[in-house]
Amino acid sequence: MYEKLLEIEKRFEELSQRLIDTQLMENRQEYEKVAKERAQLEPIIEKFRLLKSKEKELEDAKEMLSSSEPEIKELAKQEIDLLAADIERLKDEIKVLLLPKDPNDEKNVILEIRAGTGGEEASLFASDLFRMYTRYADSKNWKVEILSMNTTGLRGIKEVIAMISGENVYSSLKYESGVHRVQRVPITEASGRIHTSTATVAVLPEADEIDIKIDEKDIEVEVCRASGPGGQGVNTTDSAVRIVHKPTGIVVSCQDERSQQKNKARALKILRARLLEMEREAQEREIANARRSQVGSGERAEKIRTYNFPQNRVTDHRIGYTSHKLDSILDGEIEELVVALRTYYQAEALKKGNQ
Repeated sequence: MYEKLLEIEKRFEELSQRLIDTQLMENRQEYEKVAKERAQLEPIIEKFRLLKSKEKELEDAKEMLSSSEPEIKELAKQEIDLLAADIERLKDEIKVLLLPKDPNDEKNVILEIRAGTGGEEASLFASDLFRMYTRYADSKNWKVEILSMNTTGLRGIKEVIAMISGENVYSSLKYESGVHRVQRVPITEASGRIHTSTATVAVLPEADEIDIKIDEKDIEVEVCRASGPGGQGVNTTDSAVRIVHKPTGIVVSCQDERSQQKNKARALKILRARLLEMEREAQEREIANARRSQVGSGERAEKIRTYNFPQNRVTDHRIGYTSHKLDSILDGEIEELVVALRTYYQAEALKKGNQ
């Protein structure tokens, strides 16, 4: 590990020198590239330099053990114990920082939520989940833009697709993909029985045009009039857009905007994200298999998390995390859960690296 850290430190110093080069300052694109790389290395260098400082203090404390003064020797022993603990903690933190970065971590995401098993109650639960992620996004100063939404009469959501943009969105939300289960008495239940329903969540990193190039000859674009409930808010122009990606069979529809061009741009954005997800998970699989591997079929047995209203409990079954703050979590206070998931998967990656 030390050899790698010394190499990183050397590279960090090289980048620092380059940033004060006046010629580089004139090339804005290159300057930003160098500044970004240096910023990515800076947390590692800060920890490494602190580690070296603590190790030097430990050496000095060990020398104090040879003192003839009992009080000084006792103080030295206490100092050694504290420094040894600090050094181990710093080493663990550095190991996490040295883990290979997910290239998608800094990207915006396409969030897709669909009602699963449970009828109208599943749609209401999908609405609760979308509100939860929207509130969490607000707390992080992220922007949420609804790309497509299909609602029900009781304010439920059959399906919603939204773009969430901001700093490190995918890094925070990537572990939310899967089947979410709710246990509660539905508002439509007269006898007071607890029902179990599900909704599926997919978190897809936004694909830039550079990541995924879509050939015009590979897509079929259809335009039609947008539909609306009970004749309300229906566009009088052909603004709704439906795109079929012929090589994969992916179909994306957008009708939320009154502009045909805006709907087409949104549909292409969703299509790119889905194509990138296909490529990331398995080059050879068809889209149905790729999506099933991320969110499953929506069956109750495939759950990653349960929201139990009678017990005021949220349990993430992958990591054994349980919280009895259901109301707060559904109100968007999920940072503790996000951190717990990230910590767990980082620890798993470290185990694999040490095997």
